[in-house]
Amino acid sequence: MNRIVVVGASAAGLAAAETLRREGYDGPLTLVGDEPLAPYDRPPLSKQLLSGEWQPERLDLRTPADLTALGLDLRLGVRATGLELTERTVRLADGSTVPYDGLILATGVRPRRLPGEGAHVLRTLDDALTLRDRLGPGLRLVVVGAGFLGAEAAAVAWRLGAEVTLLEPAPVPLAHAVGTEVGQVLSQAHLERGVELRCGVTVTEVTEDGVRLASGEVVEADEVLVAVGSLPNTEWLDGSGLPVGDGVICDEYCEAARNVYAAGDVARWYNPLFGTSMRIEHRTHAAEQGMAAARNLLDPEARKPFAPVPYFWSDQYDMKIQAYGFLRGHDEVAVVEGDLAERRFVAVYRAGDRVSGALAVGMPPKVIRQWRQSIVTGAAWSETERSAQQSA
Repeated sequence: MNRIVVVGASAAGLAAAETLRREGYDGPLTLVGDEPLAPYDRPPLSKQLLSGEWQPERLDLRTPADLTALGLDLRLGVRATGLELTERTVRLADGSTVPYDGLILATGVRPRRLPGEGAHVLRTLDDALTLRDRLGPGLRLVVVGAGFLGAEAAAVAWRLGAEVTLLEPAPVPLAHAVGTEVGQVLSQAHLERGVELRCGVTVTEVTEDGVRLASGEVVEADEVLVAVGSLPNTEWLDGSGLPVGDGVICDEYCEAARNVYAAGDVARWYNPLFGTSMRIEHRTHAAEQGMAAARNLLDPEARKPFAPVPYFWSDQYDMKIQAYGFLRGHDEVAVVEGDLAERRFVAVYRAGDRVSGALAVGMPPKVIRQWRQSIVTGAAWSETERSAQQSA
């Protein structure tokens, strides 16, 4: 392997580059990033940075000295615009091309937007700083989308004194991911603080005065944050021959084509632990997959399937939410410890006849960590039911 290129300079791309060096690759290594900034952490954007608790420099994933030590050909502030699989070259927006023998794609995602102008999104450092400058006592903020990102931003805005309206098309926020009962519990935290949560409403456009609903009603606001999901950054791969469909499609090794791997938010790969393809947008996962892709690219003879138990966390008001596994598409949820009403509990999720996930609110990390092993081993649901009965 003479030349390796990593496209995407965030958590997954940086983890891949570091792993390549740590595993002994000392050849030319190019890291391409579309933002002009050195790699930084994204989860704090909707929490500590948006609230003003942290300043931007605290988000840096590595010091300048750490990056220099990697010996990178660092191409920041330039987008990748095309890929030639046959010629093994990546085209960049500045007109240059970068040749490769091995390639790792970690281009991430971008926010979905709504028709109309002037709404905020929350993906980059600039996005977060722009919104932070607007937030304050008395500001009327409409948040479109009550998923984890929208809920976190709503919680911060409320704490800063804003009048927050949270609009969600589903009957219960996050029910598709965490179940109706858990979704209702998380929703209650907004209502108790005076956040206006409106479910079952569809926003059709952003207007000068706020947002317009499908009913024609205009919900007035000084600022609007749109948090309605994301789209994988794969357009630049059109015509390349690389398989794309809600992400870069990979096998269990994270390989999309010969010596071309993908990692992080943009990668849709087959996870043998759950027997399905998935695309995960979690910070911990991005680093783990970046490392796995790098190892498999560097040593094809010893490569291993990437079969993680996804993990994520969320901070909302005084709630610490943690989850392991793949919660979407579950068939059943059981509370095995604690109490939903007190917002201190562990809920376990069933897919088929096995444990597929676990979520905790307000519990010590070790309490939910023990469920990770149940997910790894595909523990029978009957054992979970017994645990739930014993704790009742």
